[in-house]
Amino acid sequence: MVMIKANVFEVKARLSHYLGAVERGEVVVICKRNRPVAELRAIAVERSAPRPVGGAAGTVVIPAAFFDPLPDDVLKTFYPVDEAVPLRRRQAPVVRVAERPEKPFGTTRRATSATTRGKRR
Repeated sequence: MVMIKANVFEVKARLSHYLGAVERGEVVVICKRNRPVAELRAIAVERSAPRPVGGAAGTVVIPAAFFDPLPDDVLKTFYPVDEAVPLRRRQAPVVRVAERPEKPFGTTRRATSATTRGKRR
């Protein structure tokens, strides 16, 4: 890959020439008063076809021990146990989602203020 340095005036005057160089894989460094300020480079071409599935088949081997249960000392790092708490309180509470509520929604009456009692609008 070749790098070309050019000042702004020259790039403005010969833009199509420098675009041709970029298409060939070269990089153009644009300078202002001989100090680099920008690079002109080609854009990566996007894939026209989807990536093939299974390109790494056979290169990765997962041993059977991967699926074995973790040792207790490793599990304790994920789920620390407080020994001071009794065992039955350590268990997660049972949540029953499909139970009916004790009072159906909308059966309780709202309290009315003293100023609106007996008055109708």
